[in-house]
Amino acid sequence: MLRLRPRRAAVVAVLALVTAGCSTSGSDPAASGEGAPGTAPSGTATSSAAPGVTVPPGAAATTSATSPVPAARAGIGARPSAGAGACTVFPADNVWHADVSRLPVHARSAAMVGAIGAGATVHADFGSGTWEGAPIGIPVTVVPAGQRRVPVTFGYADESDPGPYPIPPDAKVEGGPSGSGDRHVIVWDRSACRAYELFDAHRSGAGWRAGSGAVFDLRSNRMRRAGWTSADAAGLSVLAGLVRYDEVAAGRIDHAIRVTVPRTRTGWTWPASHSASSATDPSLPQLGQRLRLKRSVDLSGLPRQARIVAEAMRRHGLIVADHGSAWFISGAPDPRWDNDALHALDRLRGSDFEVVDAAGLMADPASATTR
Repeated sequence: MLRLRPRRAAVVAVLALVTAGCSTSGSDPAASGEGAPGTAPSGTATSSAAPGVTVPPGAAATTSATSPVPAARAGIGARPSAGAGACTVFPADNVWHADVSRLPVHARSAAMVGAIGAGATVHADFGSGTWEGAPIGIPVTVVPAGQRRVPVTFGYADESDPGPYPIPPDAKVEGGPSGSGDRHVIVWDRSACRAYELFDAHRSGAGWRAGSGAVFDLRSNRMRRAGWTSADAAGLSVLAGLVRYDEVAAGRIDHAIRVTVPRTRTGWTWPASHSASSATDPSLPQLGQRLRLKRSVDLSGLPRQARIVAEAMRRHGLIVADHGSAWFISGAPDPRWDNDALHALDRLRGSDFEVVDAAGLMADPASATTR
């Protein structure tokens, strides 16, 4: 879970500058939102949930034939239904899936790694069971075709995709129903191949209220409007950067991983679309910055789950998505995670990473398509 930090005043100031030159008229289901930073302590815990099933708090693991909202929903690690198997999280040529293992090292790599924390260790901010009563990680709720849409109101409506959203009343909330952190709600409609993502989400009447919201067409490489945020500070999809159990079980993660850092500088690096800082220190990374685990780091001693995650950090890298604790990587909770194995990633330090120059991947600054 992520804990809110007092960033809002700074964000409002930045948004006032950015949005002054941006049009907010019209709606675009692939362009908007507002992320918040945070830290996320996690720890070893237990779970009694059935593998691959996300059961909302207080809900029985049954399905009503007459209700459009099932009481139990397939979790992110569950096997997709036959009709939804074609929905991947963005096309294969999307920047999230790019192989960055041979990209050049950024000229300011050492300074940026130092600013993030060269001596700080990697932390898998996801796992099985609970920590302080809350599930570990950012949960994803998979909804069926025809899920009823409900109204959503936003604190940052000028940068949020308007509702209604197909978010069920029992959708999983990061940190649990009483969580006080970032409270992300991530809904994956595999039939429509869209992700609906909320930051600071709370039930409100028949619908939801949130700090911000973004809708992503997962079959498209279209980016968010320049200057617009999302449920993440960088204006990126949260779902796209989560480590998911089904990927690790299959033996390979084919995308970059979401990571938080304590501070960033103003502006953003492609594929991000939003800045959440007024700092100008060139040693600080920007939101959207791509990092890579060095090839020289020996991964042979890591347990399987940790090794597969580390291999992804070497091949596809990390993308700076939000403010929070240094080197905290994000994933979806699942009862099948081995928390001890994931904690082995703590052996990796900031000095084991380098910032890469990803500009050569960019085919068009307004698109996430890679060359």
